[in-house]
Amino acid sequence: MNIWQAFKMAFKSISMKKTRSFLTMLGIIIGVASVVIMVSVVQGQNKKNLEFYEKMGDNKINVQAFSYYDSGDSISQGLYDYCLSLGSLVLGITPDAEVGSTVMVQYGAKTLPVNDWDSGVNIPWEDQMHIKLGSDQYGVCNNYKLAGGREMTYLDVSNGNPVCVLGSGAKEALFGFTDPVGETITLNGDPFLVVGWYQPMDIEYWPEMDNLIVIPYTFNRTLNQNSSINSYVVKARDAQSTVEAMTRLDAYLSGLFPPNEFGYSDVGSFGVSSDNNYAQQVESQSMMQSLVLGAIAGISLLVGGIGIMNIMLVTVTERTREIGIRKAIGAERKSIITQFLIEAAVICSIGGIIGIAIGSVGTLIAGKLLLGMTDMLPSAFITIGAFLFSVVLGIIFGMYPAIKASGLQPVEALRAE
Repeated sequence: MNIWQAFKMAFKSISMKKTRSFLTMLGIIIGVASVVIMVSVVQGQNKKNLEFYEKMGDNKINVQAFSYYDSGDSISQGLYDYCLSLGSLVLGITPDAEVGSTVMVQYGAKTLPVNDWDSGVNIPWEDQMHIKLGSDQYGVCNNYKLAGGREMTYLDVSNGNPVCVLGSGAKEALFGFTDPVGETITLNGDPFLVVGWYQPMDIEYWPEMDNLIVIPYTFNRTLNQNSSINSYVVKARDAQSTVEAMTRLDAYLSGLFPPNEFGYSDVGSFGVSSDNNYAQQVESQSMMQSLVLGAIAGISLLVGGIGIMNIMLVTVTERTREIGIRKAIGAERKSIITQFLIEAAVICSIGGIIGIAIGSVGTLIAGKLLLGMTDMLPSAFITIGAFLFSVVLGIIFGMYPAIKASGLQPVEALRAE
């Protein structure tokens, strides 16, 4: 008997007992659908997280430096000068500070909502405008791209020129569709010339990335009550440069804050980290979640495989006389084994295809409800892997019934009722 005949007999056997075959497939269908949905949702979440880090900008180094005896000006200037000396590794550096006191933002008759800490007025997070204190390299370091105008210059920052660059949210709130470059807004009544504005970042759940106004950090004295600037962002040229730049920055800051005999500095503290590490951790955690959830869902596949074995044993019992006739006329053991393995594999493959179809629909629904993604579908790797696994499962659990069928003695099999 050739392979094609074995497939024809398998489909005929399945079609003759449709209800029993479907119930046999049910465990495989549920298992495959569960694996597809769970792993796809985890991959979708990982994709969103990586897109977030991509929009935020890769190769960013976050530096925290706090002095017990310094306002932060000398640290800022020292870091700026040191990063300039690392030109082969670093693209730029900027303070990453925000004005914490109340600032009234106005343009003509328009006033942007701000928190009034003194009177206890709290504006909803998505509507707040954030006044950022940055250097001339703020856009480069934070992955902003200009939509119009220019960035602040080094002279703007060093001379304390009253200029600003608007995020897309602030630009839209104040100017709508009008080009704001050359216009003047006021911050607490002080005029600031708009020299540029950024393209939207469009990061979900992070509207503050667009609701910002960037001004020279030298206005820290007047607008931020001369609070210390302790946070900085350094932009490295690439992933390899990020590692080397972090090592050098750590060594430089260790010189500014030398540790005592207990490992702590008596003059301040510092920390150096990279978003690249966070992205790698997220990807690693996602892989682990995929494996764990896939293993949990795979338990139902094993249960389905046991069901396949059970039904194939019943089939062997029902077809004992047929097996005896075939062996009596010269059928080899491998022919009997092949027939039953193909039948088990066909049952599992049909269940796998149905499970993949249900899993794809379930992935679309879960992606929409859980992640807000309207086009999330299982990857080709997941679908092909789930299908092949279901077929292999049928072969594995069909092996014992097939061997048992091939081992029947023709005389005893022919006596079976």
